[in-house]
Amino acid sequence: MTRISARDLAGTTGPFGRGVVVVRPESIPEGSVVSVLRVPPEAAGMRLDRFVQSQLKRTSRTRAQMIVERGAYSPEARRLRGNDRVRPEQHILLWREPWDEQAPDVDIPILYEDDQLLAVDKPPGIPVHPTARYHMSTVVKLLEVARGGERLRLSHRIDRETSGVLLLARTALADRLVKVQFEARESVTKRYLAITWGWPDEDTFRVDLPLELDPDSKYKVKMRIAAPGRGMHAGTAFEVLGRRTSLAGRRYALVRCTLETGRQHQIRLHLKALELPLVGDKLYGPDDALFARGADHELTEADRAVLELDRHALHAAELELDHPTETGRRVVVRSPLPADLAAFWDGLSPA
Repeated sequence: MTRISARDLAGTTGPFGRGVVVVRPESIPEGSVVSVLRVPPEAAGMRLDRFVQSQLKRTSRTRAQMIVERGAYSPEARRLRGNDRVRPEQHILLWREPWDEQAPDVDIPILYEDDQLLAVDKPPGIPVHPTARYHMSTVVKLLEVARGGERLRLSHRIDRETSGVLLLARTALADRLVKVQFEARESVTKRYLAITWGWPDEDTFRVDLPLELDPDSKYKVKMRIAAPGRGMHAGTAFEVLGRRTSLAGRRYALVRCTLETGRQHQIRLHLKALELPLVGDKLYGPDDALFARGADHELTEADRAVLELDRHALHAAELELDHPTETGRRVVVRSPLPADLAAFWDGLSPA
């Protein structure tokens, strides 16, 4: 999927090939953002609203129908409907009004800074970089504004709901050298804290299970445990720091997780494989339909009661690596358990 501003796209041949002129519909304001979807042959014949849902990673069918109703057009500005059947190689334009998002009034504490690196304590709920849904309310944008437009480069990524240590590079050299370390994994240590539903019998254990994208999921970000001999190698070491119960007798554990590899959703999947899902996990918890409802701000009170927390209980607690330009110096950055997770844990009873 390609996103292009209306100013750059309207009235041009765009990405559609020679002789195809893109026209901005009269009802769409100047400066709007347009997402371009191309229909692959295998999707031919799908309803348009179902096709749009299949292409947008975190979207429920209800929201997909709203997106189509509000702004689905052909390149020549012909209105499209949700029950239209898509054709092979068809281009669908999803128009949206200009960004009206207000940057949140949120503090992003600095944990470490020198002339090459910047490490911050990312709050939960703030994405690290601009996406289809978020533009100004991202860690990168908020920091750039707060620091007078300084160019910052993400060294790695953590999920929107995950809190904790996030490293950024302040120079192109530091960015390149740090990413080499992250790829090699030999000199980088990343530790997380997680609160799980249930607890294991062992105090220390390790999971070595390969991961792959879940082709059966309608959510394109969802991963799964791969069959032996398939997928990407993934290893995680775990240490139980505490066990507690609720008044109703439900079990919980506070677990330190040390990444041996850095796969998408690795900790969440490895814990789920042991029947120890993260508290509050909408994607890998009790029902992944919670994921779409959460993304669309449609969670019910019953949903929140099931989840127990507004976000999944995962915190990037420690990052250690070699300084990119100062030979022999280690950089260690730590972040304490944040207030929301600490309050939840403190509200439980010792086992």
